[in-house]
Amino acid sequence: MMDGSKINGKTVAEHIVDFLQRREVEHVFGLCGHTNIAVLAALAESPIEFITVRHEQIASHAADAYARVTGRASVVLSHLSPGLTNCATGVANAALDCIPMVVIAGDIPTHYYGKHPHQEVNLHADAAQWEIYRPFVKRAWRVDRADLMAEILEKAFHLAESGQPGPVLVNVPMDIFSEVIPSDTFDRVAKNTLALKKPSIDDDTAREIIEKLAHAEKPVAYVGGGILLAQASDELAAFASHMGLPIAHSLMGKGAVRDDHPLVMGMTGFWGTELVNQTCLNADVVFAVGTRFKEADCSSWYPGYTFNIGAEGNDTKVIHIDIEPQEIGRNYPTEIGVVADAKAALRVLTRVAKEMYPNGFGRAEKKVEISDFRSSFKASNVEMQTSTAFPMMPERILADTRTALPDDAIITTDVGWNKNGVGQQFDILTPGSILTPGGFATMGFGPPAAIGAKLAAPDRVVLSLVGDGGFGQNPSMLATAVELNLGIIWLVMNNNAFGTIAGLQKAHYGLTYGTTFPGTPDAPTNGPGYAEIARAYGAEGIRISAADELLPALQAAIASGKPTVLDVPMINNPTPTTGHWNILDIYSPDKDVSHVAT
Repeated sequence: MMDGSKINGKTVAEHIVDFLQRREVEHVFGLCGHTNIAVLAALAESPIEFITVRHEQIASHAADAYARVTGRASVVLSHLSPGLTNCATGVANAALDCIPMVVIAGDIPTHYYGKHPHQEVNLHADAAQWEIYRPFVKRAWRVDRADLMAEILEKAFHLAESGQPGPVLVNVPMDIFSEVIPSDTFDRVAKNTLALKKPSIDDDTAREIIEKLAHAEKPVAYVGGGILLAQASDELAAFASHMGLPIAHSLMGKGAVRDDHPLVMGMTGFWGTELVNQTCLNADVVFAVGTRFKEADCSSWYPGYTFNIGAEGNDTKVIHIDIEPQEIGRNYPTEIGVVADAKAALRVLTRVAKEMYPNGFGRAEKKVEISDFRSSFKASNVEMQTSTAFPMMPERILADTRTALPDDAIITTDVGWNKNGVGQQFDILTPGSILTPGGFATMGFGPPAAIGAKLAAPDRVVLSLVGDGGFGQNPSMLATAVELNLGIIWLVMNNNAFGTIAGLQKAHYGLTYGTTFPGTPDAPTNGPGYAEIARAYGAEGIRISAADELLPALQAAIASGKPTVLDVPMINNPTPTTGHWNILDIYSPDKDVSHVAT
């Protein structure tokens, strides 16, 4: 209620919105609740657009992708308790992929602490909902005094965006949102820098690294998502080209350098190719930047599959550059460990390398090997990529999609073929144009992530490659896309199953109980009518009924600029593997068993 008390100040909610405007925030993602409507009322009077969704997980996934594309912290506004827990999966996904995000959540009024008011989480402590996020956010604040809000918000954005990025939580009792305070605390933080300078390396360290690489016989660069977070793709390409380093990447490092670069070998690990895994096995120096050496990327760290680092009788040396000290030496012994920003470090390394070795290193034989393998690998897939089989082969779906999309299209993946197969077989031609749920591998990430990507880059084509299991998680994101007129394409790779898990279960247990869908009398093999669902929300919906229909349908959807769902029946063949995964040993010890088609 407005009264004379507001003459000398604004509500905390209004100050928050002013603060976001100063940080040039253009979109806030979220869902309403009685604890956050004060903030919504303030947003209504501002140029910031509130992106309304029908489920909080949609908001956090969309905000995740938005931050990946913009390179800045996104903002999520959540209601208390069920709103905050609905939001949690998307926030945790962002956390495990190091995506900057500020979650502002409403909570019960401070004067009701201990009384168990409506929706309070207090089973073990009063006003304790903020503790739900403690295991995965960089920091969780409960704001108990209005005069501390400015300081906490300022810390929240700096922490989310600095060091190893990640989400933070600012948990605010609803009476704090409504409290009227003077502007002095917010005026003070407005004088602060918006972004912190990132650490680099000194020339002596650069020379030590370059000497190691220069004298190596079989060096390899192994890069992860940290390259993309640091927006260091150009710097990586320049350094690798000068030093002649073949480039291997993790799943999250896909697209760190465009896939047709003459030094790019591909993705390592369980779904990696023979070339990249063998090159990493035989390397005498591994130059790692912005990577955690995660399990699937490293074949569960078993020697003999992807890396032999630290194995008995092996003397592979590791040079590891990362912004987060805890990542260095976590999974493999490291000879030179450097805490630095990837972009800044690679700039120094390139400059010093050109001073020390002006002519660089050609390594022509390795480039020929990469080129030959690339040609033979693509040739081995031609039959599948051109197959007229229906339901379609997954390789044909990916090939037609790559043909239809412009080089700079943004692709969101989910889990299954659309993640693992894309990592292995789908060329990314613009760095940072593939958005993948890596650490959490969250089913349902891709469809709402496309909303965040399109809002961040409205002039680029955005396509969500997703399985029917992932698309079915939160189809209500279509309502938001239609309301905002976002010309996104969702390509549903429909095998009427949780396909990857069905393949594992079939291979090891001989059945697909609980991993495939029974279908309906009207659609016994392809489940719900996703095209009809799309049309019910006001989007375009097309069901593909023959392999040759997909490419023209994709081209028409891109040209239309309308939100479109393409329901594409697909054979559930597994993604080929050359690496290793420890769970295979757990299911079928001493047997050579991997995925099989269901």
